[in-house]
Amino acid sequence: MRLRDVEAGDVEAYVRMRCDPVMMAELGGPLPRERVEDRLRKDVVEAAADRCWIKAIVPDGAGEGEVAGTVALWSAEEDGATVSEIGWMVLPEYQGRGLAKAAVRRVLDAAAADGRWGTVHANPGATNGPSNGICRALGFRLVGERDLDFADRVLRTNHWVVEPGEHRGRGTE
Repeated sequence: MRLRDVEAGDVEAYVRMRCDPVMMAELGGPLPRERVEDRLRKDVVEAAADRCWIKAIVPDGAGEGEVAGTVALWSAEEDGATVSEIGWMVLPEYQGRGLAKAAVRRVLDAAAADGRWGTVHANPGATNGPSNGICRALGFRLVGERDLDFADRVLRTNHWVVEPGEHRGRGTE
């Protein structure tokens, strides 16, 4: 698996991830396609400017333009302070292969080497077993449940934190 910055050509993967009711079940339901296409354009600009890391997850042996999902690290406002947040999505046909866990681990390793991100927060849906399992496996500490605004929706999430460089599972699995 490798990670690369998202590109304009990743639009179909973005649409499949964010417009699908099953993929978006933990995130309040599907988003409109035009909103997703606009998000990709913004993400490409932000990643190119290195204001955030938005990476496409490319599986080993992938064909041209094949993307399994994304992992992103960005700055967000929380209670009047700027925090670093990480999130990920993997398309159904790639789930269960450890790609999301490996991608999150690599981004946390890079964040530790970079030094600018500080404590990293993750906010998977409270009932999202696989994503909460990734947080647990990589050494995030569960702060508790909370309501969080996402895409004009209020979601019930688990709030996890980790210090890059102190996360577990550094090797490949």
